[in-house]
Amino acid sequence: MALAACGASRGASTRFSPWLRLAFHRWVLRPSSGGPLPPPESEKEKVVRIPRAWQLRLERGSFRRRGRGAPAADIPRTGKLLLRSRRPELSQAARHTVGRWEQPPLVSAGWKHRLSRGDYFQLQRMRQEAPQERNPDAADAAPSSFQALGVQPQLASILEDVLSISKPTAVQIRAIPPLLTGCNALCAAETGSGKTLAYLLPLIQRLLQSPALTYGAAAIPAPRSLVVLPSRELAGQVRRVASYLCTPLDLQVTDIGGGRGKHSVQQKLRAGPADLLVATPGALYKALQRKGLSLEKLCCLVLDEVDTLLDPTFVDLVEDVLRHAFFATSPEELGDVWNPKAQLVAVGATLPKGLGDLLSKVTDLSSFNVLTSFSLHRLQPHVEQKFVRLKGADKVVELLQLMKDRGPSSGAVLIFCNKASTVNWLGYILDDHKIKHLRLQGQMPALERAGIFDTFQKGQFDILVCTDIASRGLDTTHVELVVNYDFPATLHDYLHRVGRIGRTGSKFPGTAVSFVTHKWDVDLVRKIETAARKRTPLPGMEPVVKEALSKKKKP
Repeated sequence: MALAACGASRGASTRFSPWLRLAFHRWVLRPSSGGPLPPPESEKEKVVRIPRAWQLRLERGSFRRRGRGAPAADIPRTGKLLLRSRRPELSQAARHTVGRWEQPPLVSAGWKHRLSRGDYFQLQRMRQEAPQERNPDAADAAPSSFQALGVQPQLASILEDVLSISKPTAVQIRAIPPLLTGCNALCAAETGSGKTLAYLLPLIQRLLQSPALTYGAAAIPAPRSLVVLPSRELAGQVRRVASYLCTPLDLQVTDIGGGRGKHSVQQKLRAGPADLLVATPGALYKALQRKGLSLEKLCCLVLDEVDTLLDPTFVDLVEDVLRHAFFATSPEELGDVWNPKAQLVAVGATLPKGLGDLLSKVTDLSSFNVLTSFSLHRLQPHVEQKFVRLKGADKVVELLQLMKDRGPSSGAVLIFCNKASTVNWLGYILDDHKIKHLRLQGQMPALERAGIFDTFQKGQFDILVCTDIASRGLDTTHVELVVNYDFPATLHDYLHRVGRIGRTGSKFPGTAVSFVTHKWDVDLVRKIETAARKRTPLPGMEPVVKEALSKKKKP
């Protein structure tokens, strides 16, 4: 009977679901030992599986439910930082090094997404002094005075008495001796390193050693030396520095610029034989076309801020000016009184593409001596630089907050915009908030534009809203803060803008704040951040002229 009942029960269990059958086998049909029967072989093979993505999602959910959050990131140890981020895991310690072929994690990697607005990172100040005051290539017995470099005692004495400068910078130590020999040269060094005196002192000394020129009233004015600069403000600044040095030596300095009228330029040129002429490309080109100026008697021609002079706006004018002069291919050709030839010097904070092609049209490239500094095309380690990801509508609020945070003893401020219309619009905003400032942009009338930068330099106004016209070569030792309201279009422009602070003789260490709003801005920021983390020059700015010269020398 028991067996029959058991058989009936087994037959009845087949009419139920597999789960009920499993329960029936385990709890109804018990073995004699009292334990549950093992499941059928077919039931052992059945395994419940879920997709891997579901499993990870469930695991993340369990972390949040337990209050743990995501797994903790590797936060750098405490100590001095090279790069400080709002997210500590992306900060980089000063002692940390990144391999040449290694791609470091970037704060700006996700800045093209709209949710990244409000993020920022900051390059910390690694030094208290400018790098050009530290000469790593020089030996312990490096020259410590201008006379040791070959500058005449009389000129060195005037430099110390008038400008209170007695010790040369690293760039001047490297550039002055070769320039005194008369060789053609390309001099490239970081902004604020003393490049102006590096070429002015050899130029003035050559004027003292060469005979003065005399010509009649009907003769065409022919200066003995020429310095070409891209803007009137920069030309006026170089003229003042040159006048301080030349006036005690009875040398005449003249400057001409655009926007002053034809008769004004002619009067300046005919006022007397100019030993040194400082000019902008436009005014110089017009004077040459009108036969009001001759460059046949030049002993030296300097192209200052050469990267700007090779801009499409100026390059054709500069090429025409160079074709009016005769250049030496060796220092021996400079001493010929009957057939005078000029020394050609190109100076800038960057060596742009196309410079070699331009110079090869007027002289032999193999005659050039390339002089570059170690810090060329590198970020300034003594300047604090902050990058803030913002929505365009939030830039005004952020700027006003920066202006309100300034203390009574703070230095001057430069606010850079990409367009003249933005300069005017931002000026109206500052006027509405009762913030005194000056504006400087290239579309201003000449009379209105004249004297604006001089007023700013004298400290009568502490804030200057400007375009890139104020980013090239102008001496701004009293500036403490640079604000890139519009992020610059190129890495060259960024270096020039930030180069307005942390200069030789600056009164403040300097800070730069850049607002990043557009996706194309993020591309440049990523290059800057990568170069900062790797401690390398900015990409795409290598001195291509040096390669062109080396190729030219090969047979």
